[in-house]
Amino acid sequence: MGKFVLLNARLFAVGADLTGASNKIELTSEVEDKETTNYYSAGYKEVIGGLGSAEVSAEGQWEAADSTKVDDAMWARLGGVGPWTACPDGAAVGDLAYVTQCLTASYALGGSVGDVAPWTGKGASAWPLVRGQMAHPAGTARTSTGTGTGVQLGAVTAGKRLYAALHVLSVAGTTPSITARIESDDSNSFASPTTQLTFTAATAAGGEALRTTGGAITDTWYRVAWTISGTTPSFMFATSFGIR
Repeated sequence: MGKFVLLNARLFAVGADLTGASNKIELTSEVEDKETTNYYSAGYKEVIGGLGSAEVSAEGQWEAADSTKVDDAMWARLGGVGPWTACPDGAAVGDLAYVTQCLTASYALGGSVGDVAPWTGKGASAWPLVRGQMAHPAGTARTSTGTGTGVQLGAVTAGKRLYAALHVLSVAGTTPSITARIESDDSNSFASPTTQLTFTAATAAGGEALRTTGGAITDTWYRVAWTISGTTPSFMFATSFGIR
């Protein structure tokens, strides 16, 4: 991925697609430096890594009136913890994505007379910021059980984890339900997939983030799969995953 102009960044916060209401997205990930300087330090400071943290901040044009709008979504989730996914250039399967579990920490709105009504918000990480890829695009409606396209993330070494986020953006039908899971295999044919993570069954817009326990996974290919039930169900959802 070479140099590019930010024109198609995407932002998903729990169960809301905030892309159309955003014109600025910033991601920050840092580790505290803790000084360990001593008499063997030869006159230079020495430091070790302390606590890590991450932050997702965004701003844009204010909208309200239903759960898909930024005002409704941010007020409903202020103080709550859920998945956030940010993509610098599109959200197709395989596109670069950054995913974390965030506390919706702040939300502000309002400006000067004559302004397009603005908003700003921040998600403070409860998990690391993970660099990964999109597993399912937000703009594809699913009405029946199926599987997504495989993505080659690589093996998970011992001590690292597979992270995944599910953003259920809209739900329609009578008693609709979707249960999504992350599967892995050693090839893109997925001849014998293994389920690594299973999300809680969802019946309304919302989101969930999951991670493995830290054991090694030798498979290198991953995909999202889902089971849908109900009468004339339809779901719009986005899924991201990565290894850290």
